[in-house]
Amino acid sequence: MNTAIILTAILTLIAGVGVFLIGCNFMSANLESLGSRKMKTLFAKASGSKLVGVGVGAVTTAVIQSSSATTVMVIGFVNAGIMTLAQAATVIFGANIGTTITGQLVALGMFGNSAVSTSVIFATFAGIGAFMLAFAKKDRTRKLGGIFAGFGMIFVGLSLMSGSMKDFSEFDGVKEFLAIIKNPVLLVLIGTVLTAVLQSSSVMTSLAITMVVAGLITLNQGIYITMGANVGTCITALIACIAANRNSKRTALIHVIFNVSGVIVFMLIGLFMSFGGIDFGWLFEKMFPGATQMQLAMFHTIFNLITVIIILPLTNVLVKLVSKIIPEKKEPKTDGPQLYFVDDHMLATPPLAVQQTKNEIINMAETAVNNFNLSCKIVCSLNFSEIETFRRNEKELNFINKALFDYIVKLQRLRLNDKDRIYLSTALRSISDLERVGDYAENIIEYAENLKASNGSFSKYAVQEIEELQKLIQNLYEKVMKAYKFVDFTSLKDALAIEENVDMFTENMAHNHIKRLSEGICTPDVGAHYLSLASNAERVADHFINVANTIKRIA
Repeated sequence: MNTAIILTAILTLIAGVGVFLIGCNFMSANLESLGSRKMKTLFAKASGSKLVGVGVGAVTTAVIQSSSATTVMVIGFVNAGIMTLAQAATVIFGANIGTTITGQLVALGMFGNSAVSTSVIFATFAGIGAFMLAFAKKDRTRKLGGIFAGFGMIFVGLSLMSGSMKDFSEFDGVKEFLAIIKNPVLLVLIGTVLTAVLQSSSVMTSLAITMVVAGLITLNQGIYITMGANVGTCITALIACIAANRNSKRTALIHVIFNVSGVIVFMLIGLFMSFGGIDFGWLFEKMFPGATQMQLAMFHTIFNLITVIIILPLTNVLVKLVSKIIPEKKEPKTDGPQLYFVDDHMLATPPLAVQQTKNEIINMAETAVNNFNLSCKIVCSLNFSEIETFRRNEKELNFINKALFDYIVKLQRLRLNDKDRIYLSTALRSISDLERVGDYAENIIEYAENLKASNGSFSKYAVQEIEELQKLIQNLYEKVMKAYKFVDFTSLKDALAIEENVDMFTENMAHNHIKRLSEGICTPDVGAHYLSLASNAERVADHFINVANTIKRIA
């Protein structure tokens, strides 16, 4: 009989942990998707003061319910060069404060009597959210339903975990075994290992709270296990930085040093207190008498707040320390193509990854227009001194076309709001359009090579027209990018007007060419390249307009 009860308790605990984790993930994914614009604005402010960085980290983690996800995302930003090491450090400090919210929610959910506990009331949100998901038609309402359902599932999981702990507490053997483990270092180690396995300090802290409430462990044991959870949560960041650059590895190391330093400081404080015959458990029982549910949760919050207060003024010292531990090395320069704004680590936060995808496309557009301008310059002057720059740009465009396409496909598989999903579908078309601009520039270079090989050249009149056409398309590009960046329909209207001028200008180029042929100023062979160039330039304008027109779908 005892074996059956213990087995049931173990299975119930596993089920509770599973439901708790799914609830956290479901709620955070919908919160993240619903608040994507605010999150983008929030991270843009992380470059402010240290306190702003801490605030950004705390709020972001409170929303997505995972300090590991925030840290992984920050590593991605550092890897892409978007965030400095010092900025990343302050966000990580804040993430440790934000992650204590889960413990506070768990403690709040354990108030009330056995008839109607707070946990049961909160768990009803799972049903409310499920009905909203089943019957709501608007995307925003469905996202709210997902938030409610996830929130409720957290407390369903909590109820299951609490029930299993009560079952365990019925057995003296279990309590006697746990009572033996009193060594603070061993308790910290247990918390570290279990958190590394579960990949969630929130789950570990919640388990510790339920064990304390059930009387399986003392508050002091729970406190040291919770300290270990703070160290164990660093494992995800360490895994994330394996294939990243040096600054990303330094960011992960800052996370480890910060969490380990906090644990060391508090363990030394605990050792000092032991000489007076008191411990953390006694202290927090005095601070929050009669509120067993809150005692461990409050320790977790105060522990992280005090650690931030101690470490924050030492941010620059910490940055210098990790820079010495992981020094710069002279590595062979890699001039090969790369993505500048996106990184797989950013997939941990899809809304921000979408924003960075847009920046990558803007960068691609700049490379494309630069190559078009360079091709016009070369074909007019037949000076090939910059041909290597052109070749590098063309290689980069081809690389971005494929790499960014693959990245967007990965991003589309994640949970996104409707607006971001629509944007990504247009982004696939945009990168294809920009790659075609590069192809037309390559065609123009071929015309230049043919002209040089045959000792031909364009007349000064033809050169003037090409340069005028180039300026028109440059002006078109600037309007297109303004429309694309800011979803500016006035700029789109201006771009469409310029595109019509490009069409008329290329028609006039053909008429002028025929006139020059009849006057003997141009030859038929050179003229064929001239007309092809005009046609290619017109297609370049069309592809840029295609990019600008995508704002009609996402407005």
